[in-house]
Amino acid sequence: MKCVILAGGKGSRLSEYTKKIPKPMIEIGKKPIILHIIEYYLSYGIKDFIIASGYKHCVIKNYFSKKKTSYNVRVVNTGKESLTGKRIKLLEKFFKKNENFLMTYGDGLSDINLSKLIKFHLKNKKIFTLTAVHPPARFGELTINKNSVKNFEEKPQLNRGWINGGFFVINSLFFKILSKKNVMLEREPIKNLLKLKQLGAFRHEKFWYCMDNLRDKKILENLIKNKKAPWLKKK
Repeated sequence: MKCVILAGGKGSRLSEYTKKIPKPMIEIGKKPIILHIIEYYLSYGIKDFIIASGYKHCVIKNYFSKKKTSYNVRVVNTGKESLTGKRIKLLEKFFKKNENFLMTYGDGLSDINLSKLIKFHLKNKKIFTLTAVHPPARFGELTINKNSVKNFEEKPQLNRGWINGGFFVINSLFFKILSKKNVMLEREPIKNLLKLKQLGAFRHEKFWYCMDNLRDKKILENLIKNKKAPWLKKK
C-alpha cells in the first residue's frame, strides 16, 4: 500500500526555520520530522511513499535523492501555492482504479496502530477514513473548588473532544470527488464526502501531536530527549 505525505506548505509559524527549509525538513532528535513519519510507517511494513512537495521542493528532493534507502520515495512537486485538495488531485495518475492508499500530513506524529486503521477502513467500506484524535492541551488544567485551586496538571493531550488528526486511508474513488480547483481538503472535499456519507472516523485515544510552532518543536524534542516519544517505541 502506498503512503502519501503532504509536505508542500510554507509553515509560516516556524519562520525561524522555514525561511531556509520546508517545514517537514525541520529536525527533531537530529533528523527531519518527515523521516520520523516515514520510519513509523516503515515499522508497519509500508515501503512506497509519495511526497507531495511544493514550498522549497528542491530541499526535499535533494535530501531523498542523496539518501540510500530500502524503501521507495517519489517526491512530486505539486506547486508552491497549491492547497491540500489540489495537491492530492495532482497525484491521481499514480493510483489505479479502486486502489486504497494511506495519507498523512508532514508535521504530525502519533503512536496510532496503522494495521487497525487499515482494517477499520476496509471493514467500514467508506471512500475516505480519517483519524479522530483528542486535541493537545495548550494550557495547564486547573481543578478549582470555590476560590482555591485544588489541582494543577500540565497535560499534553485533552481527554475530551475530537479533531481531525490526519493519518488517512483513502480509496482512489476520492479523486473523482475532487475538483481541479485550488481548495483545502478540509473544506469542500470533506463536505462532499459528508453529503455522500462516505467519511469514516477511526478513533485514536493515545498520543498524537502536530508540530505547528516553536513550542511544539521543543515539546517533541523533550519527548525524544527523555525517551518518552511514543512513536519511537516500535523501533
